[in-house]
Amino acid sequence: MAVAAQGPEHEAIVVGAGFAGIGLAIALKRAGIEGFVLLEKAADIGGTWRDNTYPGLAVDIPAFTYSFGFAPRADWSRLYPSGREIKQYADGVVEQFGLRPHLRLNSTVTGAKFDEAGDHWRISLADGTELTCRYLLSCQGALSTPSVPSLDGLDEFQGHVMHTARWDHDHDLSGRRVAVVGTGATALQLIPEIADVSTRLTVFQRTPIWVFPKFNPPVPRPLQALIRAFPPLHRLCRLVTTAFVEALVTGVVHHRRSKPMVDVVERLSLLHLRVQVRDRKLRKKLRPQYGFGCKRPSFSNTYWRTFTRPNVDLVTAGIDRVTPSGVRDRDGVEHAADTLILATGFKLFDITFPIVGRDGGELSDFWSRNRRQAYEGVAVPGFPNLFLVPGPYGNVGLSWFQMIDAVVPHVIRVLGESRRRRATRVEVRQDAHDEYMAWIASRMPDTVFFNGNCADANSYYFDEHGDAPWLRPINTAPARRRSRSFPLDDYAYSGTSATPR
Repeated sequence: MAVAAQGPEHEAIVVGAGFAGIGLAIALKRAGIEGFVLLEKAADIGGTWRDNTYPGLAVDIPAFTYSFGFAPRADWSRLYPSGREIKQYADGVVEQFGLRPHLRLNSTVTGAKFDEAGDHWRISLADGTELTCRYLLSCQGALSTPSVPSLDGLDEFQGHVMHTARWDHDHDLSGRRVAVVGTGATALQLIPEIADVSTRLTVFQRTPIWVFPKFNPPVPRPLQALIRAFPPLHRLCRLVTTAFVEALVTGVVHHRRSKPMVDVVERLSLLHLRVQVRDRKLRKKLRPQYGFGCKRPSFSNTYWRTFTRPNVDLVTAGIDRVTPSGVRDRDGVEHAADTLILATGFKLFDITFPIVGRDGGELSDFWSRNRRQAYEGVAVPGFPNLFLVPGPYGNVGLSWFQMIDAVVPHVIRVLGESRRRRATRVEVRQDAHDEYMAWIASRMPDTVFFNGNCADANSYYFDEHGDAPWLRPINTAPARRRSRSFPLDDYAYSGTSATPR
């Protein structure tokens, strides 16, 4: 009881200093909540834009949309800038909003447990220390834990192996025989870059990707200066690029109702394929057999054309095993390689540490038994004072910043109400949560996941239950409205803090 009287060390702990954690930390400061710490396992901030440095890395959402609306940047070099520019933007935002004093780097969280007597969380770190906080705000990100495929013989390979999220810049690909496993959004950027330097490039494809022409003009300096001098112009640029992104989202979350539009989008992609690849057999291998939106599409003017090069081979027979000197496909053909690159994405739904809530329930175990679920994609019954940015069915749009805009205000509203009531515990009500999940279930049949022949897409949107809990079946604008208007009484508030905050 003494601990409860004294209170926790911090009002809030934010886990993860990627853009979600950065955006939430800024929102806390704007709301007058200064008693928080921002934990980051690495030695620097930036999340996926810190970890990913592979050749060709760039954002696949226009930068005017892939950024904070309250922190506009005028001097983007191009409409789709490089990953290095996005990382520089993250660094600048952290400095601009004074987050450095709140940062605690090289701090890996190994576990979190809710202290029911004290109405606070106990956070264990890898260095053996423990922190306490009233609210645990998990911003672990989706693209943080690389997914390494279970390939027979991988540990026997005598060449060099690397995952795209752990790129080895000391390993020169010039003159090497390179094998790439994967043809998703990462591989789409990487493959054209390394085809220029490798002697032989062999790409192993499970499923093709929908690809669209990439309109990526530079942002001229006069236009940059005009945007800086006239802020409404930046808002106009953001509005235009966001409308474009939202049109693609509509084809995913309202697939059944927007089928004519989806058909046009697919025909545009297939025309792009026909222009880039004249060989009919090769074109057939590269053509997706699932509906647009089953897995993340992307943009490139060079990806498909790369497979027409004489030094590039596309293998669609599947991988039998990795051998000491290459990769053998399921047709029995061995493809020699001295470098193996895993462009195999991330473990999208993994929680990287155990989170133990009320009555000893653990979050990952709860989802395993009950399927993934979270009220408004943020809160789970049985886990008081815990907020996920995002949780299941919490992500909206194709830009991570659209998710932040739709989820962070929800968290700030609840914390503000809890402060107003001087409560020490806040937990989403079971009935409100169940009503929300029923609403989600009612909308899913309209999505591409039920209508797009997605079974063969091998999409990371689907979890082990066959559900698609990554994307909320709603457009960004209504999601933002819900975040700012949901009933605050959908949460139960209890306890009384010793002093007003």
